[in-house]
Amino acid sequence: MRKLALLLVLLPVALQAQSVQDLYTKMEISIPMRDGVKLFTSIYVPRTTEKRAPFLMMRTPYSCRPYGAAAFKNSLGPESNFTQEGYIFVYQDVRGRYMSEGDFKWMNPYIPNKKSGQADETTDTADTIDWLLKNIPNNNGRVGVYGTSFPGHYAAQCLIDPHPALKAASPQAPMADNWMGDDMHHNGAFFLPHGMNFMNGFDQPRTGPVENYPNRAFTHGTQDGYKFFLEMGPIANSLTKYNMSQAKIWEQWLIHEDYDEYWQAQNVPQHLKRADKVPTLLVGGWFDAEDLAGPLNIHAAIERQTPNNLTKIVMGPWYHGSWNGGPGDTLHDIKFVAKTGEDFRNTMQKPFFRAHLWQDATESLPEASVFDTGANQWRTFNTWPPAATPTSFFLKNQGKLEPSGEPKSLFDEWISDPKKPVPSSNSISIGMPRQYLLEDQRFAAQRPDVMVYQTTVLEKDLTIVGPIKADLVVSTSGTDSDYVVKIIDVFPNDYPETSARANSGTVMSGYQMMVRGEPFRAKYRNSWSKPEAMRPNTPEKINMELPAICHTFKKGHRLMVQIQSSWFPVVGLNPQKFCKIPYCKESDFQKATQRVYLGGKNQTKLVLPVLK
Repeated sequence: MRKLALLLVLLPVALQAQSVQDLYTKMEISIPMRDGVKLFTSIYVPRTTEKRAPFLMMRTPYSCRPYGAAAFKNSLGPESNFTQEGYIFVYQDVRGRYMSEGDFKWMNPYIPNKKSGQADETTDTADTIDWLLKNIPNNNGRVGVYGTSFPGHYAAQCLIDPHPALKAASPQAPMADNWMGDDMHHNGAFFLPHGMNFMNGFDQPRTGPVENYPNRAFTHGTQDGYKFFLEMGPIANSLTKYNMSQAKIWEQWLIHEDYDEYWQAQNVPQHLKRADKVPTLLVGGWFDAEDLAGPLNIHAAIERQTPNNLTKIVMGPWYHGSWNGGPGDTLHDIKFVAKTGEDFRNTMQKPFFRAHLWQDATESLPEASVFDTGANQWRTFNTWPPAATPTSFFLKNQGKLEPSGEPKSLFDEWISDPKKPVPSSNSISIGMPRQYLLEDQRFAAQRPDVMVYQTTVLEKDLTIVGPIKADLVVSTSGTDSDYVVKIIDVFPNDYPETSARANSGTVMSGYQMMVRGEPFRAKYRNSWSKPEAMRPNTPEKINMELPAICHTFKKGHRLMVQIQSSWFPVVGLNPQKFCKIPYCKESDFQKATQRVYLGGKNQTKLVLPVLK
């Protein structure tokens, strides 16, 4: 009897310990598309055939390795617990990548009104689904797609012209538009280390299907990105000094500096007019350094173009993709009460796919499930963004930030020197450090080229939910400039040191937690596609929108704004002279006197969506 009891206790553990190879058979197929190109596809089929299973598919440019029918992944699906769920898992190398045939195009644009034989990502997905339904036995006729980052982009493209068997989609941190806020550009400002480091490895030539790409174009020779990119000089030097001329997509990016037809064709949200056909779970992280804008912009487009859609959005206190691993109760220096990663995986993601693909569970998610990063709790809303009261906070003399304006005509002034730009992080990193979006900003506040404004100590909680508007009035002695706006939660000086910090060495009293930061390249103030020079020493208006937040500035805290003209190396240097920046010369870089105007007819203000 005791042996039987012990067996019953150990049985669930034994089942969970079963490997992918124990539970699935694997096949590798090159599936033909309508134009004759064959896409390499790995398919994991459950060994048990007790009931018909749905497909769960990810299409990726990052390889569906390991290759070989005898080589198995360690886990399957969006996160490891999906291995036990019994889906038919499908992984596919997208067109032109790794073992698939064809030519790769960056964010391969959708082709409306296709002619016979024309293909894009929507048709590649549809042709793959058709083949799977007809050729993989014991399927239930239902397909789900998912992916994070670039694979999330492909999951979003499925929604443009969805296959009838597509019953669930979860684009997670999807790229919506790589010029309008995702990855490489934010309000016209170019994200230099992220773009160059990524293309250093990704954009290598091939002559046909390959399991591995050639070596990178260059090595940095240092871990100090601030030093490396400053010494590189103008971006054009990347082509000669660092062999980036072999990266053809990188060269296209330098040629297409403005938001022209090249970038406009890649915009996914403009095409999402049939997305109401598919239940969709959009997922993003409030501190995603790469694709924060993607899920927010895709959700907004679906809501605008298909009011009766089945789309839900989840935004948590996460880095890029971190929701599918770990408990999610800390982020950099910040500790959370909730285990937000586990919350998402167990109560949102898993029930979503079960409900729509197996149809043996209930999915009752609200329109929006978002984590309040100041109140330390999940909030749910039936609309996103929720109804909020636009509330103005004016930048004022002596570093004040107040609800009322300044009657006098005033300004603050600083010198912006391209040789000594404001660091984007207080850490040493060769790339874009993932924590830069919530890092303690005390290191920046001390600099003379960073303007600081803050409220008095808050007498009650202030909850901001939704996108933030910054109406800047600025001038420069040059003819172009960048302006960076950072929204910061200043912790009290008597903040408890042990109860709410993730890292034991961090001093939390007086901590300046950035909750949102965004740059704006001034030459795009009137048009994204037709840049205009600034008029030297003349006040100019810049109306910018910062991506949404959900953050409560607690009683006893302060709301702070920092404004600066460089954010290096995350944002490539602006020479502060109107020119084609990717092809400017060393001599084009110049110091500039910057001003932000605080009163009279030229008042700089924030407009915050305050939740009452």
